[in-house]
Amino acid sequence: MTESQAYIGSELELFAHAQRWKAYYKSMIVPFFGKRVLEVGAGLGATTAALSDGTQDEWICLEPDPDLLAQLASLPLPACCRPQAGFIATLTPDSRFDSILYIDVLEHIPDDRAELERASSHLAPGGKLIVLSPAYQFLFSPFDESIGHYRRYTRASLSALTPSGCRPILLHYLDSVGLFTSLANRLFLRQSLPTHAQILFWDRRLVPLSRLIDRLIGFRFGRSIVAVWNKE
Repeated sequence: MTESQAYIGSELELFAHAQRWKAYYKSMIVPFFGKRVLEVGAGLGATTAALSDGTQDEWICLEPDPDLLAQLASLPLPACCRPQAGFIATLTPDSRFDSILYIDVLEHIPDDRAELERASSHLAPGGKLIVLSPAYQFLFSPFDESIGHYRRYTRASLSALTPSGCRPILLHYLDSVGLFTSLANRLFLRQSLPTHAQILFWDRRLVPLSRLIDRLIGFRFGRSIVAVWNKE
């Protein structure tokens, strides 16, 4: 397998402006970060900038698209962050991490089960495998298709991907309000890409509502889903 692959999506720059959304899911997953972090599919680096506070010993930004990798490398990221070309499958067998992140990445990978199995083999004992992905296949829209999504997930379908030697410790739906905007796009708008104004409205007005409502409803439904597994 080569270490490079062009990314077909065009949404990364738009969603880079979703600062409240990034802060929301960061609050859910940051307790599970260790000192050695691998971020798979780091893209433009907007997620890295939002998640890494520089206290980690090592934060590998793994990205197969050479153009995205070049943009990522130009960012003023914390000193612990290191861009690296490739995939999980191109890592050396002895590479081990305390946390491995798939932030809006797993849905782009054809064989998601094999991917998570490979990832778990690179976790140190007690390490955490963290996935954030879009939820519910019935919401699959022209937007998903246009940016190379193969699927969306439910609690059941993500649980079914639990790698050997790992145990799920968190499985929550997020962004309950955003679910209804995604449903509207699926049924009526059928946009292949949201506008900048739509992203800002969702991020500034709807995400704060979701942060409140999600907890009130016990994270029972939402536009996205977050899962964390512990390596036994």
